[in-house]
Amino acid sequence: MREKNMLRILEKSRYTVVLSGIGMMQESGYPLLRDGEESYDIEEKYGYSFEEIFNSGFYSARKELFFKFYKEVILKAAENPPGAGFYDLKKLQDFGLVQSIITRRIAGLEDRAGCRNVLNLKGTVFDNVCPSCGRHYSVEYVKNARGVPLCEKCLTALRPQVCLFGEMIDNSLMTKAAEEIAKADVLLVLGTNLSTPLCSQMLQYYTGTNLILVEEMEHYTDQQADIVIRSRCDDFLEQIAAEYERENMDQIGEKK
Repeated sequence: MREKNMLRILEKSRYTVVLSGIGMMQESGYPLLRDGEESYDIEEKYGYSFEEIFNSGFYSARKELFFKFYKEVILKAAENPPGAGFYDLKKLQDFGLVQSIITRRIAGLEDRAGCRNVLNLKGTVFDNVCPSCGRHYSVEYVKNARGVPLCEKCLTALRPQVCLFGEMIDNSLMTKAAEEIAKADVLLVLGTNLSTPLCSQMLQYYTGTNLILVEEMEHYTDQQADIVIRSRCDDFLEQIAAEYERENMDQIGEKK
């Protein structure tokens, strides 16, 4: 019954925006590098906390150690593929039930699962640029470089196109995200509470009718949501996609 009710809401929505949080990453096997047990291992191994080393000032002053950490920790974690929830999210887009996705995570999981109209507010590890000439490099180039990855043309240290601690998110991206939220009559929040930067910065622009929160853990901000669903995100998305497929089997078969 719950799946049918949620499906009806999504079917009636003119424009649905998804806020994809850290819970979606955890369900894909990603470690909590900043707040989990891994944070202690990072400080013990590198002599600095996650926030200290993954910082714009640290990148500028200590590039050797920054890129050692970046390759061994950030890029290693990003090798994990998208979990099932991201592929079911793509299905909902294919069914016309989701129009836009916004995230602050940098592993590009939504894009890698084939989702469209994704706003990666903090960039992704898959784009790296030379600050001098503007030439772009792949994540493989950075991984395979000895020490600090340098531009082949001008030998300048490359810059991962991700927002580091100490930096502001690009204004044009924030404006685009605000515009997407303002268009939404349904806002589907997946795997995060409503006090996180992803939500707190965006909710001020939302004037729709159904704010749906899918999150396993209770939080005092849950009362701001119109509907709260205690579930893993991947389970929820799988059930909604399966319910749509059951109800629209003939139409889906014709498209294939």
